[in-house]
Amino acid sequence: MQVLSVGNTLPEFNKKTVVSINEEQAFGNLTHEDLRGRWAVLFWWPKDFTFVCPTEIAAFNKRQPDFEDRDALLIGASTDSEFVHLAWRKSHDDLRDLRFPMLADTSKSLAEALGILTEDERIAYRATFIIDPEGIIRWVSVYDLNVGRNVEEVLRVLDALQTDELCPCNWKKGEATITA
Repeated sequence: MQVLSVGNTLPEFNKKTVVSINEEQAFGNLTHEDLRGRWAVLFWWPKDFTFVCPTEIAAFNKRQPDFEDRDALLIGASTDSEFVHLAWRKSHDDLRDLRFPMLADTSKSLAEALGILTEDERIAYRATFIIDPEGIIRWVSVYDLNVGRNVEEVLRVLDALQTDELCPCNWKKGEATITA
């Protein structure tokens, strides 16, 4: 497995999404072209109907307005189908009112192109990609399947990248950057 890294271009994709629990409006479509011209945060979880995953998804949803304030499209993804995503959203209290699309990579083609599939089950690691408006990956983090990620850190890194300046260790939005 070779994870795409900083400086790589986000692969082309065209995937089904779940955008609502309303049956008539539940499904959408998302392509790499939909991300052009704005920042995007694409975060992956291993499987629907599991234990750590909904804690992360709920945490990202709670902070979705903060991503929107930064003109960043937030996208959640796994290798489960759009039908499994919809069933999970309907059955889990913390997932009913998500404000971002759940991408269904049933072919596993995008996860494979990103290099984030486990070797045994071929499910996605807990990976997060920050992509700039030109489609270039600017930050990647990949976590073990058992460990949830920190949404605050994703926002901190997004803020730092959007300054286009040198940001010191533990830098937070509003603090001084480094002048070289």
